Amino acid sequence: MQLFKNLLVVACLVAVAVPSFAQKSKSKDSNKDKPKPNTTTATQGDKLSQALGIAIAQNLQASGFNLAEINPADFAKGMESFIQNKTIMPADSAQKIVNDKFTAIQAAKKAEEDKLAGAKAQAGKDFLAANGKRPGVKTTASGLQYEVIKEGSGAKPTLSDKVRVHYHGTLIDGKVFDSSVNRGEPISFPLGGVIQGWQEGVALMPVGSKYKFVIPENLAYGSRAMGSIPPYSTLIFEVELLGINVD
Repeated sequence: MQLFKNLLVVACLVAVAVPSFAQKSKSKDSNKDKPKPNTTTATQGDKLSQALGIAIAQNLQASGFNLAEINPADFAKGMESFIQNKTIMPADSAQKIVNDKFTAIQAAKKAEEDKLAGAKAQAGKDFLAANGKRPGVKTTASGLQYEVIKEGSGAKPTLSDKVRVHYHGTLIDGKVFDSSVNRGEPISFPLGGVIQGWQEGVALMPVGSKYKFVIPENLAYGSRAMGSIPPYSTLIFEVELLGINVD
């Protein structure tokens, strides 16, 4: 496991850069005739040891470990045994313990992500169900919902066309995730290169129209996160079709 190997590498670095625990434990009497250590060097060594401890703790925390479950004294004992090559536990046993814990952490994380994703998907379904009952809202066979804010009189685009639009996109909680309106600059793109909800919805619009779309997650990004859009998000867009095959 890469995490376990990384910790062993860090331990080796500690062995090279920092005096061993055994060396530090020698009595003052045994060193009384030796030159006094350079205070600056000792301070730098202490700071390096502390920095490595912080780095390891950050790595563990970032990997999902609960630092409250780690006993600093036992951790130091394991580190000391490795540095001094006096192993208190076979390496394969140690690796199995770490791997098993990491597997459990990942499983718990996945379960929580699935729970949140399910809640997000259900919230979208509830929103669509309520929105579909509003006057003026139409629902297509795919589940796309749209309402006409302004009906234009121009041609309708096809998937092979390039369209020029102004749009304002929000999540169902009202959070804006993208908006050419806010940027003050329309955008042009091939209609066939965007999400399915846009392909279907914009193809319904005559040039000069402004529609509001509510796009189910399966017609948007599904299980993928996209920028500030979480997985399984139902999306709301107000789209104004300004032109076809124009920049």
